Amino acid sequence: MKRLKGSCFCGGIKYEISGKLKVLLNCHCSDCRKAHGAAFRTRASIKFSEFQFLEGEHLLKGYRAKATEERCFCSVCGSPIFTRIDGSEDIGLALGTLDDDPGVQSTMHVFVSDKAPWHQITDTLPQFSEFPE
Repeated sequence: MKRLKGSCFCGGIKYEISGKLKVLLNCHCSDCRKAHGAAFRTRASIKFSEFQFLEGEHLLKGYRAKATEERCFCSVCGSPIFTRIDGSEDIGLALGTLDDDPGVQSTMHVFVSDKAPWHQITDTLPQFSEFPE
């Protein structure tokens, strides 16, 4: 498995992942839109044990968006890095922070019921009003 590298906008946080990216999707929920300042967040699941900081772990800060969810970002530039759900071995990696081509693409749009009214989805990926089972 090829190792992929990523970093935040200011370059203070650098990381590497060694595992396979799973469940690539575009999330249109209002939380993701606000946290990313965009029409949607593109993310993939990966085991946290397969994520390794190369530099700047001390710059990572977390925000408890919900009781069981922590959104982690660079405290210098604000780049979202990943989301952790309590009790899960997976994290939701913000794919916009990858420096390497993951060689895979999103497979769906979720929470399209919360989609920004000014954004039009123009691809042919499946769309779900919530997260599918």
